[in-house]
Amino acid sequence: MSAPIKAISSMATRQLLADLAEIYQPRSGRVVDIETVGGVDAARRIQAGEPFDAVFLASDVIDKLIAGGSVLAGSRVDLVDSGVAAAVKAGAPRPDISSEEALRRAVLAAPSIGYSTGPSGVALVKLFERWGISAQIKDRLVQAPAGVPVGSFVARGEVALGFQQLGELIHLDGIDVIGSLPDSIQIITTFSGGVCTASSQPEAVREMLGFMASADAADAKRRNGMVPAAPSKGK
Repeated sequence: MSAPIKAISSMATRQLLADLAEIYQPRSGRVVDIETVGGVDAARRIQAGEPFDAVFLASDVIDKLIAGGSVLAGSRVDLVDSGVAAAVKAGAPRPDISSEEALRRAVLAAPSIGYSTGPSGVALVKLFERWGISAQIKDRLVQAPAGVPVGSFVARGEVALGFQQLGELIHLDGIDVIGSLPDSIQIITTFSGGVCTASSQPEAVREMLGFMASADAADAKRRNGMVPAAPSKGK
């Protein structure tokens, strides 16, 4: 039997990668074992040289790992583009977020606002700064710890209005997803896979990434609230 492909990913693509692995394993005869942790922790462990074959993170983080020699140059494969959505506790009133101004009003009115440590959270804080409301809401901001879904705070009633990647919200119980951010301010993160320098089976990983970027994987991506990314350019 072929050796399992051992991978690590951030929480954002956890369910998607599980679905893709389930499809790929019977096709390839290879077991795909994916550990899911906070993105910062995943990057740190790859940099430390832990023996993973593949890593799945935001594309800019993969590029940094390539530059640092932890991921093979030319192995980055862009898989999905993922947008941010907002959620409230199940059954709670749903604020209007259909336009930038409506969303700004909703944020100002919310007694607490949840966001992540990931790329979407960083971009959201910058959006609040651009709106000039950071000082007004700073005492109401709740940042979920790395690896903990913002939606879990929303479901427990600890956060009134939560923001995170749609793919991380749609599978959670106890919340209502009220919609994606308006197109004019939507925060898109591209998630990619790469071959770890520590891998003893780089060609097997490249084959798996090829499947994950193929048309055969598109339905699973859409079911998980994401869209297929444009083809990578050998980065």
